[in-house]
Amino acid sequence: MNVYRTIADMRTARSKCSNSFGLVPTMGYLHEGHLSLVRRARAENAVCAAWIFVNPAQFGPGEDFERYPQDERRDIELLEREGVDVLFTPAANEVYPEGFSSYVEVRRVTERLEGASRPGHFRGVATVVTKFFHVMQPTRAYFGQKDAQQVVVIKRLVRDLDFGVEIVVCPTVREPDGLALSSRNAYLERAERKAATVLYRALMRAQDRWAQGQRKADTLRREMRGVVETQPLAHLDYVSVAHPETLEELDVIRGAALVSLAVYIGHTRLIDNIMLTEDL
Repeated sequence: MNVYRTIADMRTARSKCSNSFGLVPTMGYLHEGHLSLVRRARAENAVCAAWIFVNPAQFGPGEDFERYPQDERRDIELLEREGVDVLFTPAANEVYPEGFSSYVEVRRVTERLEGASRPGHFRGVATVVTKFFHVMQPTRAYFGQKDAQQVVVIKRLVRDLDFGVEIVVCPTVREPDGLALSSRNAYLERAERKAATVLYRALMRAQDRWAQGQRKADTLRREMRGVVETQPLAHLDYVSVAHPETLEELDVIRGAALVSLAVYIGHTRLIDNIMLTEDL
């Protein structure tokens, strides 16, 4: 695996490759969810690439940028084991040199859910994705459904700015008890890890009520809140039943709906979601 740490080196390497180029963006501390994206990219492209970059621009004041888990040696071993060809892992001052002042904003779909709870988050996401897509020029880029709003934002970014990149969305990978895999799960103490299953249980309550014929979005939101409130270690940030493309909150579900929530388990903020469709 070739590891590049500067934009110039990455750009030079990419210019020598004319084959299909599959890219897996990550912030490192890799888990099976990331590796499932890598395997998909490996299977569908001649070249499989990843980036590891803990992006300071997408963390707000008081968030966990300084303590975000990192283990580069372990991550490199995992990527090599999965047959990744190219890794781009620049330092922050390489991506945001002194005097950096240009940012990318996606309107409307960033103003709800995570965007409302974490102002500026998606500006940081859109900016780094724009920069790295520009440098790495992937044929396809692979993202997990767990970060559903991020997927919506990046799809809109790619469409609006005419990137020639296919966005491939892969299913959320879960623990046997339903907890979605996340690097932030490493923050959880034993009791908190057990409590964290409340997110999945809340989503399953909504799905069960949907399967029983319930189409009033407020009823599903109320049911989800009720599940979360049964867990003493959980503090609800938001629950949402929204249109899967505009992210506008629904009154009555007709067709598909994105059901999502954000919950603090102790000091750790976790997110999760499911899609409700008529196929269920």
